[in-house]
Amino acid sequence: MSTRLPVELAKSYRLLNHGPTVLVSSAHGDTVNVMAAAWSMPVDFSPPKVAVVIDRNTLTRQLVDASGEFVLNIPSRQLAQATLAVGSASGREVDKFHAYGLSTFAAEKIAAPLLQGCLGWLECRVIPEPQIQERYDLFLGEIVAAWADPQAFSNGHWIFENDSPRSIHYIAGGNFFETGAAFDVER
Repeated sequence: MSTRLPVELAKSYRLLNHGPTVLVSSAHGDTVNVMAAAWSMPVDFSPPKVAVVIDRNTLTRQLVDASGEFVLNIPSRQLAQATLAVGSASGREVDKFHAYGLSTFAAEKIAAPLLQGCLGWLECRVIPEPQIQERYDLFLGEIVAAWADPQAFSNGHWIFENDSPRSIHYIAGGNFFETGAAFDVER
């Protein structure tokens, strides 16, 4: 199991605030799946909420519709190749966990699995908004548990030391960038 520390829910939005690519894991019954999503963001503080686009034609969408739950897993550069692969394949045709060597471990509050080797994990329950789900493929989720790799995120903040793992950001055509150096601006 990945080393992880709980993240205070009031600060959980900070795991997504800088716009990383996420891996959406889902489960219903005996079926599990994972897909990449470049379009996710925090939307509220109390209770903390996120938004993510999940295309209606995906297995993930079917599982999220059935279960009302999903996890936003925040991968690092070490998972970039797997991130591209799971975003390019259909879970209806291939077991992505097996095909791409992805390991999981149990979430605390929902059935969808957490992906081993990620920097952060947001366990979410769908806030039903049928109109935006159907019209825009946009899902709102309440964060019910949040976790982070203590080498990457601690005390409510990302760590930007030279050897700290960083989140990745997809910019199309198989290209990513890694979060860069942080700097402070005087107020």
